[in-house]
Amino acid sequence: MTASNSNKPLNLLSGGAAQGLVGQLMAQFKAHHVGNIAATFGAVGMMKDKLLTGAPCDVLILTDALIAQLTTSGELVPGSAQALGVVKTGIAVKTNAAAVDVHSPAALKTALQAARGIYFPDPVKATAGIHVLHILRQMGLEAELADRLRPFPNGATAMKAMADSSEQGLIGCTQITEILFTQGITLVAPLPQAFELATVYTAAVCSRATQAQAAKELIDLLTHANTLQLRLACGFEA
Repeated sequence: MTASNSNKPLNLLSGGAAQGLVGQLMAQFKAHHVGNIAATFGAVGMMKDKLLTGAPCDVLILTDALIAQLTTSGELVPGSAQALGVVKTGIAVKTNAAAVDVHSPAALKTALQAARGIYFPDPVKATAGIHVLHILRQMGLEAELADRLRPFPNGATAMKAMADSSEQGLIGCTQITEILFTQGITLVAPLPQAFELATVYTAAVCSRATQAQAAKELIDLLTHANTLQLRLACGFEA
């Protein structure tokens, strides 16, 4: 990897699923580049909106489907996209709380009905949040649990709020990478197979990147075979 000649920050817009991985690799990237990474993480829909409204962007990390869409529309450099891996959505509890049984749709329904609060990402802009609301509707629980639903702008803020809450009997549902990233929260299990959500996250260079070479190098680092074990530890699957 070559050193950058610029001290300008490399601008990254990313879905929250990649926050832990980027954080783990930031020092390694900065060791070869003068500038810092100016990273913004959030719900994928929100990051897409930021890109389309002109926010500075060199690297974009979103779902594979959105990356393909934005490449077709000219926002991303064709051929620059590389997949980081698959991220599943899972169930979490506070670290010192008893685990809950979510091995089947029936068990998950029972656990949700017993929860005093259900923490999850934005049900309009976030991949996992949209899915959680879909599950609740499928189970006929949306109205029953309405006063216990705790939506947040993204999975990371939802899990942090759950970790900080003094209330007991809480359940979180978001992407596994965001659960593993949050101190005070423990992953119980992925969603049961009938409700599984497995999302491929992909990085690409923005067409208006001011540091296209550094952007490519960051993507190479995030997706390289040498960082596979780190990706797995952060919750990505190959």
